[in-house]
Amino acid sequence: MSNINLFIKRLIDIFGSLVGMIITSPVLIIIAVLIKLTSKGSVFYIQDRLGKDGVTFKIIKFRTMVENAENIGSGIHVTENDSRITKIGRFLRKYSLDELPQLFNVLKGDMSLVGPRPLLTHFPKTFDEYDEKERLRFKMKPGITGLAQINGRGSLSWDEKFSYDIRYVSRYSLKIDILILFKTIGCLIKPKNIYKSEEQGVGLET
Repeated sequence: MSNINLFIKRLIDIFGSLVGMIITSPVLIIIAVLIKLTSKGSVFYIQDRLGKDGVTFKIIKFRTMVENAENIGSGIHVTENDSRITKIGRFLRKYSLDELPQLFNVLKGDMSLVGPRPLLTHFPKTFDEYDEKERLRFKMKPGITGLAQINGRGSLSWDEKFSYDIRYVSRYSLKIDILILFKTIGCLIKPKNIYKSEEQGVGLET
């Protein structure tokens, strides 16, 4: 990947996140009010995630679960009928509206609009436990959406997700980013594969 492509990618991230925040600002306010009125706890869920080169950053999301959910029930694993998900949280997860605050992460430079999804610092592994091939996914900033998200999302195994992430990083181009962004719109209009099977589960607030 060339430096000029990465520079243009960053410009698109800055412009896209700014425009996105302006356009969705009424929605952001409404969601924040609804969360506050319907459940106890903070409006936002802030969590440490692995960013580019394994550097830890704090991801920002709308809270979709009860307060202190990671210490209740199945911990970091979340399934479709999880009782810890709030009523408004279930709707936010279905349409990925809980991800909107990550536009601030993009503007700050911790994330990109498109890239591998940022992983938990300790699950499925710690950064030191990933092998050389797996670490390729950390060569680019994590994204709000990515190649794995438009090709199965929650229905994919970890190996499948990593395969898509590595393919994205290895073959990166601005054209691919644009294609992923357009396909993401379609996935949001007709959401599916949000959760894995009851046995597999997905990461808390992912």
